[in-house]
Amino acid sequence: MSWINEVGPSSDIILSSRVRLARNLADTPFPTAMDKEEMDTVIQRVRRGILGSHSDLKDDYQFLIIKDLSPVDREILVEKHLASPDLIKNYKSSAILVDKVQVCSIMVNEEDHIRLQCIFPGNRLKDALEYLQKVDDTLDAELPYAFDDGLGYLSCCPTNLGTGMRASIMMHLPALAATGQMKGIISTLPKVGMAVRGLYGEGSEAGGDIFQISNQITLGASEEEIIGSLEAIVGQVLEKERQTRRAMAEHDRVRFEDGIWRAYGTITHAKVMDLNEFMDLLSKVRLGVEMGIIPDIDISSINGLMILGQPAHLKKYEKDYADIKDLDILRAKIISKKLRDRKEGA
Repeated sequence: MSWINEVGPSSDIILSSRVRLARNLADTPFPTAMDKEEMDTVIQRVRRGILGSHSDLKDDYQFLIIKDLSPVDREILVEKHLASPDLIKNYKSSAILVDKVQVCSIMVNEEDHIRLQCIFPGNRLKDALEYLQKVDDTLDAELPYAFDDGLGYLSCCPTNLGTGMRASIMMHLPALAATGQMKGIISTLPKVGMAVRGLYGEGSEAGGDIFQISNQITLGASEEEIIGSLEAIVGQVLEKERQTRRAMAEHDRVRFEDGIWRAYGTITHAKVMDLNEFMDLLSKVRLGVEMGIIPDIDISSINGLMILGQPAHLKKYEKDYADIKDLDILRAKIISKKLRDRKEGA
């Protein structure tokens, strides 16, 4: 049920819903103060907390020591949104547990001892929270969480105090971006406790018109209240995107469709594509698929191509394309072939 190859409610605009919980152990120094031995001990305790528990979750997870993975495999975890860039930077002392269907991951020794996250396809924040609470309860029964009656769950960063929860919705917003309306949304949402980030979260750009909207406040509100507020904001943005798409198409249908088909023609025939151009072209193709302009291609296939076109995923293909060393050439060759094959085989 990975968000990459499955669809959910409002998948025409919402790629995924993610809930993340920050947790620390009460009897261990925070990660910034731990030595190597303490870090290794935390890894093994979290591993036993899942794989050695009496929960039915114990058979669902794969345990990975980050330093044992190749650099490419580490980056693939990031590109799939299963691991954060910070976890990979700390590869010498970190680990991750990933469930078999790649819905949930448990990062160990990131900014906090434990970062649990669940990603569902489409608009399914409540489902993601419900699933993650089951995982959280399993670990809570096995490990002593750092918790204060007044402050809630304790974390390394004060902004994560309270529930320790960050919820986010990843949205494809090409119409709002094209008309300049995203600039206003990006400047307004922080005033109501929300943040807008790019495809890979904090510090990343909104490549391919992909934006993540998430809560900024975790203290003083329940998990359900946070999700309710985020859903309300996302609902407004979603409706604004749909209205703007319709207005753009109605204003000049021929030129609107021409831009989409030109993007499709380029992405299926280009010989060289850098990452930025690829994401821009794929955004237009996705818009065409979402609006029924380009037939015989499904949204989940487009999501899969978006991830396949990322650098680490491309490097996995080098063994099949040993003669191609340039990733921009490799990206053009693989993506154009797969996109044509999907359309012709529909």
